[in-house]
Amino acid sequence: MGHLALLSVSDKTGLIDFARKLVEEFEFDLISSGGTAASLLTAGLPVTKVSDYTGSPEILGGRVKTLHPRIHGGILARRDLPQDIADLETHSIRPIDLVVVNLYPFEQTIAQPGVELAEAIEQIDIGGPAMLRASAKNYAHLTVLCNPNQYDAYLEELRQAKGVPSLEFRQACAIQAFSHTAAYDQAIASYLVGTQQATSLPERFMLSGQQLQSLRYGENPHQPASWYQTGIPTGWAAATKLQGKELSYNNLVDLEAARRIITEFTDTPAAAILKHTNPCGVALGTTLSEAYEKAFNADSVSAFGGIVAFNQAIDAATATALTQTFLECVVAPGCEPDAQEILAAKSKVRVLVLPDLQTGHKQTVKVIAGGFLLQASDDVIATPDNWQVVTQQQPTPEQLDELLFAWKVCKHVKSNAIVVTRDRATLGVGAGQMNRVGSVKIALEQAGEKAQGATLASDGFFPFDDSVKTAAAAGIVAIVQPGGSLRDKDSIQAANELGLVMVLTGIRHFLH
Repeated sequence: MGHLALLSVSDKTGLIDFARKLVEEFEFDLISSGGTAASLLTAGLPVTKVSDYTGSPEILGGRVKTLHPRIHGGILARRDLPQDIADLETHSIRPIDLVVVNLYPFEQTIAQPGVELAEAIEQIDIGGPAMLRASAKNYAHLTVLCNPNQYDAYLEELRQAKGVPSLEFRQACAIQAFSHTAAYDQAIASYLVGTQQATSLPERFMLSGQQLQSLRYGENPHQPASWYQTGIPTGWAAATKLQGKELSYNNLVDLEAARRIITEFTDTPAAAILKHTNPCGVALGTTLSEAYEKAFNADSVSAFGGIVAFNQAIDAATATALTQTFLECVVAPGCEPDAQEILAAKSKVRVLVLPDLQTGHKQTVKVIAGGFLLQASDDVIATPDNWQVVTQQQPTPEQLDELLFAWKVCKHVKSNAIVVTRDRATLGVGAGQMNRVGSVKIALEQAGEKAQGATLASDGFFPFDDSVKTAAAAGIVAIVQPGGSLRDKDSIQAANELGLVMVLTGIRHFLH
């Protein structure tokens, strides 16, 4: 009696060619269920339907097909245990040598706009995970394949090992099967949690990823690194790289920071230039090229080798400006054909198209020793509606718009963060200093004489009035900050004495 293979797949990529080689080259007998059996029969391959093999029809609209002792007995039997072999003989069960299963497309289903809960529930596979887990458990005696990209390697194993894949190969396949079912269950649990009106973070948080790309190294050359995608390709995994070298670990970290900041601006052309996750220049303009020119001029020294993000498709004028300096990466929701041709002159620059810049996780995760920290993403939409003007001097509508721009940028600067802006462009950025006064001095020094009549934003409150006095001395006329210090009155008094506008947002944006 020859080898027996059970095939039951949702993704039928490469199935017919693979099954034909099993039959013709290695004399496998095939059993299969549902649509897989129909595909094999249509291709003219000899196959026994699971319902005929088990003597039990598919029931409940196909919900129950393979959950049967003749299937799971053939999978789980230990070939070196006489009692198991006796049980197989008693119940006329053939041992199964190969199980080929991939699962209902649950993640693809829930990714569709407007999918109903009932539709998603029907895409929760039951028999498939049961067969995968049973097969993986018994890898000492059979092989399990859960992805079409394993087919060629399995066939080569058969050729090299005279019909019996090595134990190492079978174990590797078992690991992949368990990883596959774990990720599948995680996707289901996460989806169902998302259907509830959760008021807090979940008691158990699960995160799984599929290796998308092995990276040259991590932050430094001595650190191995890989890029993983969660679920079906979205976000950066779904971005189109039009040109340039392979993305590095640091590129991807910087690109994500750039994506987050550029999503703050939707209606007006905007450009953001970042280095080491901090913006060195952010600006709005009447055109995209004007926005980029303003952002670049904000700190042209730091812009060298930077990451650039746009909120609109790159046009020819913007592309021409981009070619005037060395850049690592450029990302936008689109790139016009003539712009792409211009950028091709800088072939090493990584140019990415990410149509949905808003794509992002609802939580952020940081790993610590023995576990990790989870928090809701800082997705609060900035609006002056709830801001409080606390000074005698009231902001003009123009100043209020500038304060809002500065506040949006400051949210994406490492704390302690200070941002100085004018005419919807950054003039100076003080990032990541150990005290707020230090950040104020850095931002004002960068701004120089341009700070005259400018606006200043702080991601946290001022514990003393010294920063207010320093800002006023440099020419700042309006300040936006969270408030909440026990000494707010000191900063407000200083602002009143110096004729400044000060508004309190009531919310802070620390970024660590």
